[in-house]
Amino acid sequence: MGKLRPEKEEHLAPCHTRRPRSLWNLLLLLWTFLNCGLGGNAQGPGEWTPWGSWSRCSSSCGRGLSVRSRRCIRFPREELCWGDTHEYRLCQQPDCPPGAMPFRDLQCALYNGHPVLGTQKTYQWVPFYGAPNHCDLNCLAVGHDFYHSFGRVLDGTPCSPGAQDLCVAGRCLSAGCDGLLGSDAREDRCGRCGGANDSCLFVQRVFRDAGAFAGYWNVTLIPEGARHIRAAHRSRNHLALMGGDGRYVLNGNWAVSPAGTYEAAGTRVVYTRATGPEETLRAAGPTSQDLLLQVLLQEPNPGIEFEFWLPRERYGPFQAQAQVLGWSPRQPQPREVEPQPLESPTVIPPRTPIPTPEPCPPCPDTRGRAHRLLHYCGSDFVFRARVLGRVRQAQETRYEVHVQLIYKNRSPLRALEYVWAPSRCPCPPLALHRDYLLAARRLISPDGTQDRLLLPHAGYARLWSPAEDSRVRLAARHCPL
Repeated sequence: MGKLRPEKEEHLAPCHTRRPRSLWNLLLLLWTFLNCGLGGNAQGPGEWTPWGSWSRCSSSCGRGLSVRSRRCIRFPREELCWGDTHEYRLCQQPDCPPGAMPFRDLQCALYNGHPVLGTQKTYQWVPFYGAPNHCDLNCLAVGHDFYHSFGRVLDGTPCSPGAQDLCVAGRCLSAGCDGLLGSDAREDRCGRCGGANDSCLFVQRVFRDAGAFAGYWNVTLIPEGARHIRAAHRSRNHLALMGGDGRYVLNGNWAVSPAGTYEAAGTRVVYTRATGPEETLRAAGPTSQDLLLQVLLQEPNPGIEFEFWLPRERYGPFQAQAQVLGWSPRQPQPREVEPQPLESPTVIPPRTPIPTPEPCPPCPDTRGRAHRLLHYCGSDFVFRARVLGRVRQAQETRYEVHVQLIYKNRSPLRALEYVWAPSRCPCPPLALHRDYLLAARRLISPDGTQDRLLLPHAGYARLWSPAEDSRVRLAARHCPL
């Protein structure tokens, strides 16, 4: 979040003394004497004072915001401090009483009966939401076909009716999972704010049992605490979901439920059925109790794909319960990332030695302004991202990244994306849990079944730094229109 409003800075003459008024001033004065006495020549950024206290909530009911600030203290030759002078966070007050006037309506109503537009004529005003900037106080004259902008709305005003975003200093900002407005902090797949998906395990399998007769067959147990649940298949069979109390949520008792949203185990289950033989089930989670996914077989099972993220501590009990329910442990699990169940097979087949892969050759030099400009202008996406995971598949490498800042995009990007590199030895390689500036292209297969972000060989992928951020912003100005 950039600086929203310049703050008055406190300048200190390098060797000028002044009467200390607090411990903070005394320490700062001591540092000044030491710096001057040793011949210091401060040229870096200044220093921030500690954050002040959070202000009271801007609203007396419903959602609002509170703010805290800090000051930049620097010497005349020092640069401005890096960072923000203000931070804003959401605050929640008790719900507003029924019939209470919304905050924006109240601001427009303040101008009722007052002359505007340079005449003595007065009007009654109500909010107008058709103007470009939602954080301007645009009010419509009741009974007339014009509106007037009275400047910015007050901080903490919702950007639009029912929106979660709030206006701050004339900008519409959303809150990260840390509650700070303008923050890019997001929950990982485990539900941890700013996490790296390391506190849960990704379960992804295919149920292939053919079934000896038509009827209901157990596919998998979906344990309590599961998140980002998905199941899909393409056949005339039907997915069925049973709650922990033994009652069906959908497609139970030989009756097909309509597509729609269902409440189950503390989450919303979205059930879709396409015109063709395709059926999907999705839920964000986390589930508050166990669910049982079944299939109502009417024809041979071509395979049911399912996946979810599960807290690590629940994986062991999940394995034990799933096998009791008849889930075959012999199903192929090529993409599962959690530890394999501890079993003692009676026969251990001989293993074929796996050849050691050849070492990766050195990557070509990709430094320089020309290389940065070429890839910035020729790419579909340029963004800052943190690398969360890496999987090598045949002759490809797939990175899971958390998108933090977008410089250029020709279509929307999600917070979590996959970036593909066309080699098991990508150049340049990306290290886990590091932040990079990436230039990627969009690659869609001819049949339209794959839509990928491609990181070209010897492409633009550099560790993020304030200096590289400035260089890539400069490159954007030199791309041909």
